[in-house]
Amino acid sequence: MKRFSLALALLASPAMAQDFSAGSTANAWNLYAEKPAFFEAKVVDLLCDLTGDCPADCGAGKRQLGLLRSADNVMVLPVKNGQPVFSGAASDLAPYCGQMVEVDGLLIDDPDLGAKHIYQVQKIRLLGGEWEKANRFTKVWDAENPDAAGEGPWFRRDPRVNAEIAKDGYLGLGLETDKAFIEDWF
Repeated sequence: MKRFSLALALLASPAMAQDFSAGSTANAWNLYAEKPAFFEAKVVDLLCDLTGDCPADCGAGKRQLGLLRSADNVMVLPVKNGQPVFSGAASDLAPYCGQMVEVDGLLIDDPDLGAKHIYQVQKIRLLGGEWEKANRFTKVWDAENPDAAGEGPWFRRDPRVNAEIAKDGYLGLGLETDKAFIEDWF
């Protein structure tokens, strides 16, 4: 009986957590503690799951979305997509609101960092469907900001970003602080 109890305790330990790297073709980004992760999940509206505030269509792309992993019922937080702009993954997940999908990407779980179930989704598909690259953010941003067309990266042209800079400066510490910093450093 003692051996049986010990075996159960070992199986339940964090060291025996499920390995989601099998089947993953995710590209490494050389992020600390990253591991390839391929799994099945339901795309959910995080605020809906946590508070019961559930607008139609997962908030129409205006809310943070999560992945409720099928294998262990764990909520995984997809904080970025496959683009290098660190823009988030809501645009990529929104078309799959409430549906079961398969995702492939990089998972970060590291207690020293305080990171748990942080995910970079690189590809997504409906169960048994065709893979789509998780790179919709800039396409969606362009469609939502037609007056911000021009040269340079999206964040240099984003009206919300530019409004914050105009109000609080590049450093967020006020325009006078920015002026002194720019004079001193540039």
